[in-house]
Amino acid sequence: MNLRSVDLNLLVIFDTLMKERHVTRAAMRVPMSQPAMSSALSRLRLLFKDDLFIRVAGNMEPTARALELSEGVTRILREAERLMSSDVMFDPASSDAHFSGRMSDLITYLVLPQLSARLANDAAGMRMDIIHIPIDQTIARLESDQLDFAISTQLKHSLNIICEPLFEDRLVCVMRHDHRLASTSLNLDDFLGAEHLHVAVSQHDVRFVDNVLADLGESRRISMTIPHWLAVPAILLRTDLISVVSERLARTFDSTSLVTREVPLGLSPFTWDLYWHKRNKNTAAHAWLREVIKEMTSDRAERCAPP
Repeated sequence: MNLRSVDLNLLVIFDTLMKERHVTRAAMRVPMSQPAMSSALSRLRLLFKDDLFIRVAGNMEPTARALELSEGVTRILREAERLMSSDVMFDPASSDAHFSGRMSDLITYLVLPQLSARLANDAAGMRMDIIHIPIDQTIARLESDQLDFAISTQLKHSLNIICEPLFEDRLVCVMRHDHRLASTSLNLDDFLGAEHLHVAVSQHDVRFVDNVLADLGESRRISMTIPHWLAVPAILLRTDLISVVSERLARTFDSTSLVTREVPLGLSPFTWDLYWHKRNKNTAAHAWLREVIKEMTSDRAERCAPP
């Protein structure tokens, strides 16, 4: 294929259609008229000799060929964006950069309100999509340029991934205020004998507690596993379950209904970290966002210590 005969703007159209799955919404986002977007889709279909998108229940679902093309198109557009912005003075107020990040609902709750307010004030044209995926997928997506950054902890990664500490946290045990274990400090037998509410997106995630217990030759009694931290308070209030959570998150719980106790495992504090790929080290928009994230979390940088 002769690239001189190809309108490379069609790649932008394709990428937008992949994200929006709707012709009108894609047209509004580019922006262009709906007829122009439909015409561009027709040209894409001729170019790749495939329907690319099929209408299903009001949306446009990608074909197998479109899914095959998607990763490569995204990579090309990201590289083009980095190339074009590398020597240009970055102005967040006029930027229309689009970022994708990985945060759990815990970190989204603790960090995103301040971050979103800052973006709305200083970079209203930017777009940010936050997803929550298992830890074993997070690094892979950073490596493949499908993810711009992640805020998490204790992720194993290659030398291509930069890890910067943001703020410290520690683990505490939370339970209903009238739970049978709430009136005293927890010992290991109490902890192991209780029924636990476990939070994990993946069954392979054994960070924090279960890996420590495994080293001791012990395991806890997990009665329920859920993927969302913010559901913990409501479940604990209605059951005899206990749960190990971030102290930062526990501080936001209703202290008249739930109480916190020390986890009887001698756990050290840990840090929430910002992960990103070194390919974006000198990309102005990425560098600006990283600094904003660090600034927005700096007020949480005081040390966590047992009361």
